Amino acid sequence: KLQFLYFIGGPFPRYKLNKKKEKKMGFLDADLLYPSLKDQKNAHKRKRLVQGPKSSFLDVKCPSCVQVTTVFSHASTVVVCGSCSTVLAQPAGGKARLTAGSSFRAKQE
Repeated sequence: KLQFLYFIGGPFPRYKLNKKKEKKMGFLDADLLYPSLKDQKNAHKRKRLVQGPKSSFLDVKCPSCVQVTTVFSHASTVVVCGSCSTVLAQPAGGKARLTAGSSFRAKQE
């Protein structure tokens, strides 16, 4: 199914159309108009179809006193509980690292 065109450098393959009149695209098989949700989650915030931040606010429940505190997901300072002064989150470069034993959920917008 391959035809070879001979140039100065040597033979180069030229792909013919298959029986259904569709070209085989090889590495371009990704659908650029309708990318998958998995691809969109991993993409940079400015390279998605709909631009938006990856950060959010979290409701973190303190493991000792069960009080709910709102924490930014990319907090750059240490976050402590208001009533018992237990450390809830520590900065870790990008995202904040929550303490072990504390439960969280993303806040609704």
